[in-house]
Amino acid sequence: MANQSGSVYGLTILSPIARSAHGSESHSLAIRQCLEKLPRGADSPFAKVSSTHMARLVVMDDVVYFGRPSREEHLRSKYLIFESNFDGDLDPYLRRLAVEVPQEVHAVWRHCEGYPGVENVDAFIRYMKRCQVETTFFFADVNDKTVQQTLQALQTQSAVTAFIEKNQGKPAEELQRAFVKFIDSLQSAPPPVPGIVQGRELADE
Repeated sequence: MANQSGSVYGLTILSPIARSAHGSESHSLAIRQCLEKLPRGADSPFAKVSSTHMARLVVMDDVVYFGRPSREEHLRSKYLIFESNFDGDLDPYLRRLAVEVPQEVHAVWRHCEGYPGVENVDAFIRYMKRCQVETTFFFADVNDKTVQQTLQALQTQSAVTAFIEKNQGKPAEELQRAFVKFIDSLQSAPPPVPGIVQGRELADE
């Protein structure tokens, strides 16, 4: 069905950016400055919402005119584009954004028209759904696998690659001992952390 590929939901939201002045700068500039300061990796707000596979925030100033035979058109306002692939259903995911990373969400969306804030979570969910555009063509990096399952697979892949690089050419008996030790370290490794590439260090244990 539209918006979903297996167990992964593809969310696309276009929020009109306020056209009034924000102090001495525009709201679109304020959003860009806010996005520039958002942490990445494990500290990213989307890593904290652990069901997120990927997320992207972009300011769209206008549409591109390619010339004839296309008709030149322009947007009535600038838009904040939010795209996300995540596990599960839409309402619980939007609720998690409002509850688990409210400061980051508010810092960005407060510059958009009609944004109700995050204190009233139900109002926030309704607002985001009003801004939603149906996702009919999106890239889902996984299908029917959760974020944690995907991270586990990537960690294992990285660890196996590192093990092969480190142990190639060793005698069979030594290689077997190293492999048994490697499997033990892989099975006892802590769960992967969203936003951090892990795995190669397991081959050194």
